[in-house]
Amino acid sequence: MNRQELVRNLAKKFELPIGKTNEIVTELLATITKSLTKGDTITFVGFGSFSTKKRAGRIGRNPQNGKPVKIPPRKVVRFSVGKALKESVNKK
Repeated sequence: MNRQELVRNLAKKFELPIGKTNEIVTELLATITKSLTKGDTITFVGFGSFSTKKRAGRIGRNPQNGKPVKIPPRKVVRFSVGKALKESVNKK
């Protein structure tokens, strides 16, 4: 499912105009992004949690020529799956 399909499904389910639903999805994603940028953790009980983690700098290799490349430290986004989502996906 992509963003447009998500917007259409939500608009249909809640009987909202697609434009308004798109605004809601856009704001939801912007709010999550702002919180993660500040270092906050976002938790949706039963679904999962988004958080950030610092990744240390390291030396890598350029695959084209094998020369060492310095990879700077950075933040990465992590997602931990919630129990209800994990159980729902693994139902047989």
